[in-house]
Amino acid sequence: GLNSPFKYKLKAFQGINRKDIEKLNRNGIKTARQILEIGYTKEGRNKLSKITNIPADSILELVQLSDLARIPGVKKVRARLYYEAGLDTLEKMAACDTEELRKISAEYIKKTSIKGIPPTPKEAEHTVNMAKYLKKYVEY
Repeated sequence: GLNSPFKYKLKAFQGINRKDIEKLNRNGIKTARQILEIGYTKEGRNKLSKITNIPADSILELVQLSDLARIPGVKKVRARLYYEAGLDTLEKMAACDTEELRKISAEYIKKTSIKGIPPTPKEAEHTVNMAKYLKKYVEY
């Protein structure tokens, strides 16, 4: 079921708790693929939370960022941007249209001082299409 970012290191995501990453690393979880393989179910996330002593909502955030990073071109900056702007699942991303994605991104960047730029029309179209195409993996 999984494809793309999968050697992508969790520590590369913007705005994450470094101590959480260290705890995950000590438990052998260093990549987006690894956290998705364990944390794709609520049960898996809760188990991981207990093992690592990381709050379940922080585990969910890393799982969601990792899931967004399955979209080619969405990595540390864009994954954080989309997550913070409320497009935190592939389903929400797939439900957007290209202009809406650009508008949501631009408004969020303007409202906050998050590093990043809105996607170009072509990037936004690619992102939405990939979100529709990718197999849904994470269970909520």
